[in-house]
Amino acid sequence: MDNLQQLLQGRAPSQPPEIKLIKDYVQGAFHETVEVMVRERDIVIITHSAALANTLRLRSPEIRELCQTQKKLSFRIA
Repeated sequence: MDNLQQLLQGRAPSQPPEIKLIKDYVQGAFHETVEVMVRERDIVIITHSAALANTLRLRSPEIRELCQTQKKLSFRIA
C-alpha cells in the first residue's frame, strides 16, 4: 500500500471558487490581501483593518452577486 505522501503528491488542491473571486476583488479594488473561509452556511472574510471590514460589509450585495451565492457574509478583524 502506498503511503499518504505518494497518494497526495499528484493531487492538485482544490478550493471553492468563491475564495479566489473574493481575494481578487479585494486586491483589485483596495490593494489589500484578505483571508477567506468558505463554510457550509457562510463565507468568512478576515481582514487586518476595521475600515476595510466595514467597507466590505457595505459592499456585501456586490460581493454576493460576484460569487453568485446566497451564503451569509461574515467579517472578522485579525
